[in-house]
Amino acid sequence: MKTLENRVALVTGSTSGIGLAMARRFALAGAEVVMNGFGDPAEIDALRESIALDSKTRVHFIPADLSKADDAQMLVKQTLAICGRIDVLVNNAGIQHVAPIHEFPDERWEAVIAINLSSAFYTSKIALPAMHQNGWGRIINIASAHGLVASVNKSAYVAAKHGIVGLTKATALENAKRGVTCNAICPGWVDTPLVRKQIVARAEAQKISVEEATRSLVGEKQPNERFVTPEQLAELALFLCSDAAANMTGSAYTMDGGWTAQ
Repeated sequence: MKTLENRVALVTGSTSGIGLAMARRFALAGAEVVMNGFGDPAEIDALRESIALDSKTRVHFIPADLSKADDAQMLVKQTLAICGRIDVLVNNAGIQHVAPIHEFPDERWEAVIAINLSSAFYTSKIALPAMHQNGWGRIINIASAHGLVASVNKSAYVAAKHGIVGLTKATALENAKRGVTCNAICPGWVDTPLVRKQIVARAEAQKISVEEATRSLVGEKQPNERFVTPEQLAELALFLCSDAAANMTGSAYTMDGGWTAQ
């Protein structure tokens, strides 16, 4: 069903992983989609064309460095200039760095906070007036199980994701009477390039196979010992855009194989 027909959706960090799955799902639901992220320009253009062909909708790509406030705001302004409106904003862009606090590089702290947290503030700041004008909007912030619980050596990521959950609540309250909802999705381990890097690092550090490192990484947190898939998260995001979810706002929805239930 074309549940997002005549809607415009901007998904940050959508050239791979969770964001790519969401961009593709929104397009198949009829939305005009704006992608954003890093990668090889030719590969990104091929992805964009593939999604447009499969969905028979318009799909755009706007490059922006979300570590910079001006770029984050420009991304939304360009979306409005190209598409004329913005109905769905998914703040998904994220990076990770792992180190104990006393060894954590200052510049990596700043980068993680800027991309994982501050960029969501800046994109929302520009998108909200346009949503108010239309009397409808959906902001979906991709947090993490680490937005609800902590792990060692991930201070910046945990701080940023806890911050995203707080920003989600504040955004929801401020816009509760304007037809705009704001929710967070908190995945557990998802098989994405970001997580793959952690698996490879663990395998090298512990001198074990990648398969053993995968089982170890997922199993120590998630009781079901299975990755969450980007496609499952995309279906949840699509539901949060539906009329059935119109009264769901200000919440953090987990999809983590039981991680945060422990």
